[in-house]
Amino acid sequence: MSKERARRRAAREAEAAQRRAVRQRQLARQAQRRALLRRLTPPVRRGRIGRLPRRTRGERAAIVLSTVAAILMIWSLVDDLALRFGLVALLLLVLPAVVVIALDRRS
Repeated sequence: MSKERARRRAAREAEAAQRRAVRQRQLARQAQRRALLRRLTPPVRRGRIGRLPRRTRGERAAIVLSTVAAILMIWSLVDDLALRFGLVALLLLVLPAVVVIALDRRS
């Protein structure tokens, strides 16, 4: 009886060792794949992505509202249609520079 138990225990241990070896090989392959993927993909930069997140929601709202207000003032105060279009185009052309000068945080 004890020889039979020892033989079964040895078989179980051999199976467990084989499963551990297979699992270790799988983990090694996964680690190699991850390392290769890490080398091939560029690092992800956290934080600011694109142009919009540079400003807070309040700043963006202020920019839009002030631009709309300026356009409404141009359309209500200027009579000549060509001059209206010219002033609106000039406003939209100069707006990025004004925003950078007014809201830039580098200084």
